[in-house]
Amino acid sequence: MSSAIRIYPAKPEKVYVYATCLVDMFSPRSGMDAIRLLELAGVEVIYVPKQTCCGQPAYSSGYEDDAKTTALSQMALFPAPWPVIVLSGSCGGMMHHHYRRLFAGSEQEAVVNQFCDRVFELTEFLVQVCRIRLSDQGPATSVVLHTSCAARREMKVHNTARQLLSQLERVELREQAYESECCGFGGTFSVRHPAISEAMVQDKTQHLSEAGAEQLISADWGCLLNINGALEYQAKHSKGHTWPPSC
Repeated sequence: MSSAIRIYPAKPEKVYVYATCLVDMFSPRSGMDAIRLLELAGVEVIYVPKQTCCGQPAYSSGYEDDAKTTALSQMALFPAPWPVIVLSGSCGGMMHHHYRRLFAGSEQEAVVNQFCDRVFELTEFLVQVCRIRLSDQGPATSVVLHTSCAARREMKVHNTARQLLSQLERVELREQAYESECCGFGGTFSVRHPAISEAMVQDKTQHLSEAGAEQLISADWGCLLNINGALEYQAKHSKGHTWPPSC
C-alpha cells in the first residue's frame, strides 16, 4: 500500500465516474447526484456502462487470482488519462491502494500504478482538486456523519466529507460517540462473522441515534445498507432505536 503524501493535480477537463455495484443496484439516484456535483464543479463526466465490481469481495475473501482478473477488466474500461472518481471510500481504497499490491512485481505493475494514481474518492476530489464551494439549497437540518473504515483509514476522506458539510450554513454536524469504530459490515466480514457483525452494528446504531441528528450521511453504501437495515429491524422488533434517518 502506498503511504506517500498525495500530490493533487490541477482540475481536469474530464473525469470518469466509477459508480460501484451498490450505488448502481441500490441507489442510482445518488450516483446521478454525484455526477451533478462534479458538473457543478466544472468538469465533464464520462460514465462507462460496462463497469461492474472492483474486485474487493474476491480480494478480501482470499481469491487474489479472481480479484486480479476483475481488476484488469475494470482498468481496461478507462483508457484515457482522466481521473477515475469512485463513489465509495471502500472501493476507492481497493482501486487506489490494493490494486498496487495485487500487481506488485508483475509485468503490469507500472501500468497498474499509473491507473491507481488516477483514482480519487468523490469528496476527496471535490475538495482537493476541484476546490468546490457549496451553498445551501434547502431548509436547516442536523446531520451525523459515518465514514467507512476504508474511507477513514485508507483514503483519509473523513476530513474532506466534513469540509464539504462545513460549507453549508444551514447544516449542523452533530458528533457520534466512537465515530471511528466500524459499523460491522466490512464487506464479506458480515457474512462470515454474522454474530460479531450484529453486535458491532448494534453499538453503531445506538451511538448514531444518540447524536440526535435528523439525517445520517455517509459516502459508503455498504455501510448505509448495514446501518439502515439494522435500524429497520430494531424498529420492527422494538429494540429501542427507532430513529428514522434520511440518508
